Amino acid sequence: MGEQYYTVQPQSKSAPATFRATLLGHDLLFATDHGVFSRTGIDYGTRVLLDNVHIPDSAHVLDLGCGYGPVGIAVARAHLDALVWMSDVNERAVELARANVVTNRVADRVQVLLADGTLSFPPSLRFDLVVLNPPVRAGKATVYRLFAESRGVLAASGRMYVVLQKKQGAESAKQYLASLFRTVETVARSKGYFVFCCEGMAKSD
Repeated sequence: MGEQYYTVQPQSKSAPATFRATLLGHDLLFATDHGVFSRTGIDYGTRVLLDNVHIPDSAHVLDLGCGYGPVGIAVARAHLDALVWMSDVNERAVELARANVVTNRVADRVQVLLADGTLSFPPSLRFDLVVLNPPVRAGKATVYRLFAESRGVLAASGRMYVVLQKKQGAESAKQYLASLFRTVETVARSKGYFVFCCEGMAKSD
């Protein structure tokens, strides 16, 4: 049942809950439920990712695979000039994210989309940053597809930040990312987690 967070309609019985977490210096309140990723608290990979993402001024940010919204909401609260889009394939997660955006008072600068990847986004939509804690349990093909789709929605000077564990194939994923992007830099390592920063089109493109 652990893979339910990457399904469109989780079948696990709803059991709503809330918890508080401090992210990027702000105390945030999150509603969660069964059938979404890391429902009992912020996972370590997400914390490492957030702590190592550089947000430029007035950035347009995509939290891809947002779950109930901790990354996108934390960015919006910490960077008042940022505009944030959050998306997920999981209907329950999207419903929670929309509620959490309101609860944490960032609804004026955050949009939450129900989508599998980015192909259904408006063609003109481009981002300065894509932030991704990929759904590893959905399988390598899905994760790599999200990498490729993310590159397609980045602005010319945009960056993608990805967090992966070594045991989840971080090293091979870095090699694949290098086939998509001009530069792939390891910007953090912590307890088996790697954060990669990816920029530019690969030279072969």
